[in-house]
Amino acid sequence: MDDLLADLPLKLNLVLIGGRGSGKSSIARRIYREYGEFEHLSLDTLIRYEAGGAPIPEIVEERGWRGFRELEFDVVQKAAAFEGGALIDCGGGVVVDLDERGDEIFSERKVKALRSTGVIFYLQREAKYLLERIGHDPNRPPLSDERGFLEIMKRRDPFYRRAAHFTIECGARKKREIIEEILGLYRKRLLSA
Repeated sequence: MDDLLADLPLKLNLVLIGGRGSGKSSIARRIYREYGEFEHLSLDTLIRYEAGGAPIPEIVEERGWRGFRELEFDVVQKAAAFEGGALIDCGGGVVVDLDERGDEIFSERKVKALRSTGVIFYLQREAKYLLERIGHDPNRPPLSDERGFLEIMKRRDPFYRRAAHFTIECGARKKREIIEEILGLYRKRLLSA
């Protein structure tokens, strides 16, 4: 792959969002390996750090989803404070907050923070594909006691699209193709910034 970012100052962060199992982390690691100019920030890892190293399911069990989303917002603000050159791999719920009833709503505050210094890419995959990939992973706490994963992903899809500057339809494409599309669009955004 040609170095799409050669001689370009990374004035903006590159932010990956999408559902659990969409490939955000593996694509971020690959971009980081091939383009060492980035600072790779995994929001889930930073959240665990802020919680004293506790696993995500334990944080959710102790604080509930509302407490987790507050901690996530704090971490998003810190990550967004990088004014360029951060490769931010977000957790699947970064686009949501909870209303007074506990239902998921679009997170204006987290998305605004990420957009303030970054270009957001939504790695879109079918919800059934995501469910097959994540299965019953013990490192991923249930998203809801009342709603199933497919229902939650259907509700979140418009939130991801609203948050993103670009939606990347992943389908059966190879990671190399996805990365080239992301970096090509990121490059164009850098050139126009």
